[in-house]
Amino acid sequence: MRIQVARTGGFAGIERSAGVDTSGRPDARAFESLAERVLAAGHRSRPAGVPDGFSYEITIDGKTVYAADPRLTEEQRELISRVLKEGA
Repeated sequence: MRIQVARTGGFAGIERSAGVDTSGRPDARAFESLAERVLAAGHRSRPAGVPDGFSYEITIDGKTVYAADPRLTEEQRELISRVLKEGA
């Protein structure tokens, strides 16, 4: 499974993106389960955010959902953090 996260907004407006391919990872099943829950809870269009908040575009195997601070689910927050931390 290929998971891509793009973050935009914030005070400086700097975009950051990263991706993770779960193939061959020892934690692949956990990543994939989390990603499936994020797809189910995500918005199909960009939700309204708050001034200086972050907006996220999350693409999982070609399916894209959107999220925005401060209304992230715990699953969205966890997946975004893991991908931006571990992704390249």
